Amino acid sequence: MNIKRVVYFIGLLLAVMLLIAPRGWVQSKPEAKGPTIAHAFAVDKGYYGYIWKIYIEADDPNGDMLKIASVVDQPGYGRYPPDFIYLKRENQKYLKGYIQWNTYSSKTAYLGEWTEITLKVSIIDKAGNESNEVIFPFTFESGVKNPYQYKLPSPFDQGDLPKLGNIHIDLFDPTLMGDGDKGE
Repeated sequence: MNIKRVVYFIGLLLAVMLLIAPRGWVQSKPEAKGPTIAHAFAVDKGYYGYIWKIYIEADDPNGDMLKIASVVDQPGYGRYPPDFIYLKRENQKYLKGYIQWNTYSSKTAYLGEWTEITLKVSIIDKAGNESNEVIFPFTFESGVKNPYQYKLPSPFDQGDLPKLGNIHIDLFDPTLMGDGDKGE
């Protein structure tokens, strides 16, 4: 009798599994592997008009990094539209270099002392996968020692690094924005 119960139980278990299991074979999608920014560095202070270099090292297991995305947030103004630097073919699997931003803007002659901005950098591959985001705070200060004289940390301290491209974002002076009413 015990054998009949075991066979009955196994049959019942198989029937329940067939009713619960989804129809057809289910294939799991391969995990999306996007780019990864492994190291990053930038100074955090400089005068208005400073040529800011943002150093990044990144790789992509699929070798299809497409562009570097840069987004700026500025208190009093908000978020600027993103800027993209398209990568050359030789930088699509691995890159180590810098992106450059001339902080002088054609939109404003001067930004006030202690104006703060935040630059967010990430890399997007051809499939639309985005890397981790690296955040760089920056303050405009005129009394800073020469911001061009800094020692690069590892891994950026090993010889000449290529420029990967330029950021093209024009900053606004939020104190000059408004409807133009001067109290007249």
